[in-house]
Amino acid sequence: MKPSTIAIDGPAASGKSTIGHHLAQSLDYLYLDTGLLYRAVTWAALHRGIPIEDEAQISRLAQTLDIRVSNPTEDDGRQCTVYVERKDVTWDLRAPEVDHAVSPVSAYPVVRAALTQKMRAIAAEGDVVMVGRDIGTVVLPDADLKLYVVASAEERAHRRLLDNQEQGKEITYAEVLSIIKKRDRIDSNRATAPLRPADDAIIFDNTELSIEAMLQRVLHLVHRPIPRS
Repeated sequence: MKPSTIAIDGPAASGKSTIGHHLAQSLDYLYLDTGLLYRAVTWAALHRGIPIEDEAQISRLAQTLDIRVSNPTEDDGRQCTVYVERKDVTWDLRAPEVDHAVSPVSAYPVVRAALTQKMRAIAAEGDVVMVGRDIGTVVLPDADLKLYVVASAEERAHRRLLDNQEQGKEITYAEVLSIIKKRDRIDSNRATAPLRPADDAIIFDNTELSIEAMLQRVLHLVHRPIPRS
């Protein structure tokens, strides 16, 4: 029996999203990068003219906002389709203004609590690969399979540098490496849901693996028998 809920966590640029997306495609599961939900709340706040620093208003918004996620509805490179109040906002969530505002929104405790409930509701439907930074520890502590994806800081910086270059951004390897290490420190030491592997997570080091090799190893883990208590 395949695991119905798969939680994948890990630091920035570790490859968790790449692994999660390819795995979901192979299994015909829903792929959900949970960061999209925080972006959805941020987009909605900006769209409604709510100041990002207004924690109370944004918290109420997160509790009532209708956010839905489905498999891709368009063949335009999207990994899933995100609806806010029935409007397809998938690509709107990648707008620069959302990039600049999502960090403070994602730090608000009530927002995190509200979106955690939404994530659990999605997972309750089954057949989902959910990717984030606290999925196995907080969001889905009872997930059938938990992976904690890691790679060296140097390799992650190299990957992020290539991404930036493809997007036309001018930045040096040294700058990217510094950002990666700073992000690691912040994520690992934050008060709410610090970045760490769940006690029962499988540590998956992909520093020297190609995408195909990553996928084959993860599929091997997926098809292992699930221990029953």
